[in-house]
Amino acid sequence: MSKEIEVFTTPACPYCTKIKKWLDENGYDYTEHNVAENKEKAQEMIQETGERGVPQTFIGKETVVGFQPGKIQEAIEEEIET
Repeated sequence: MSKEIEVFTTPACPYCTKIKKWLDENGYDYTEHNVAENKEKAQEMIQETGERGVPQTFIGKETVVGFQPGKIQEAIEEEIET
């Protein structure tokens, strides 16, 4: 895959844990940004999507808000094809 997967999370978020587990189980490498600790990444996330909720998963130009593995899988597959 040409683009990196970035996951914006907080430690207390159960859906953040679920999406990281799903990515791990499916063999996808990703970079995690803990927005509770990294205010710069939190601002970047909010500026990009206008959303404060987590998890947010960035795949290339696509962003998926929330625990939506189907949409994340589609975005990954589209990114692989390009």
